[in-house]
Amino acid sequence: MPSPYLSALHRAAAGGLAALLLATGCGVSPDRPGAPDPPGAEPAERDVRFDSGPDTLHGTFALPPVTDDEPVPAALIISGSGPTDRDGNSELRPGADTNLNLARVLAEAGVASLRYDKLGSGETGMASRDAADPVSYEVFEEEMADAYAELIAQPEVDPDRVVVVGHSEGALFALRSPDVVDEHPPVGLILAAPIGDRYLDTLDRQFTEQVRAAETSRQISAAGATDLLSELRTGIARIRAGKPLPDEVAAPLSPVLTPANAPFLRAIDSMDPAELARELPPETRTLVLWGTADAQIAEDDVDRLMGGLDNARRVDLPDADHVLRFYDDSPGVSVLDADREFSPDVAPAVHGFLDDLL
Repeated sequence: MPSPYLSALHRAAAGGLAALLLATGCGVSPDRPGAPDPPGAEPAERDVRFDSGPDTLHGTFALPPVTDDEPVPAALIISGSGPTDRDGNSELRPGADTNLNLARVLAEAGVASLRYDKLGSGETGMASRDAADPVSYEVFEEEMADAYAELIAQPEVDPDRVVVVGHSEGALFALRSPDVVDEHPPVGLILAAPIGDRYLDTLDRQFTEQVRAAETSRQISAAGATDLLSELRTGIARIRAGKPLPDEVAAPLSPVLTPANAPFLRAIDSMDPAELARELPPETRTLVLWGTADAQIAEDDVDRLMGGLDNARRVDLPDADHVLRFYDDSPGVSVLDADREFSPDVAPAVHGFLDDLL
């Protein structure tokens, strides 16, 4: 069982607030089509394990299908929020495969990769920790640095040609990576569906959209919506001010606004993505990918992030959602991740960026 903090961020920042507020179905077509073909090329994979602090983490090292005897460029892939595993899957989105699909795109480009089960996910689980213990932001940043060290230690990898790929919340960690890794800092970053505003402001927007949708559909009253949003913003203000949170809050907020979560939320909220972008080394090149059907990251947020990036390329993916798959809300169309195609615009964007960089 994941810790309370991990469950909270899984539901909130990974888009599960709808599940807390709205009783909506999947809208699956009676005639489900066959699963679409995966993108890229199938890499040669092997399991890896490495230590981070007191914990042992598990991951997958993936090699391009065709290599010679020369070291190859490589990428570290960092998952989004909550207990999202090495492949980019979680309890609410078990078939997303975002990281797995990115690894295949990288393999097709001749780039090795490492993706890993961070604490609270996959084979790693809670490792050495008790499920009820809060986990600090620093633990996850240390995991990223240790995963990076594991990647460049692989004998097939050229440590001077490494990029970091971060999806959603993982993009914040990717932006931090040049300052955090011990040796051979990354030469480039790929930020997929990145958070562009402060963490709690993003949470506020996502929650507000869900509450207003519930109000419009008369699942909650106008007074109830006002009370929920007031409680949310009071909690955010208290977190930022370092003041204690109440022991009990309204049910839709209770997995998020807890005393155990507050230190992590305060730490990650203190890092403005646009400021992190401005602080990148001038030689670090960046690719930003954003789907035009992303319901979790707004276009304005991506615009804001781009304002801090001097050496960056942005590619908007038509009709792609937060996990970079096509989204169609027409009646009767399946919304299951496994039934929807991974955006074919990802591969040419990634390949073109890497061709110029590596």
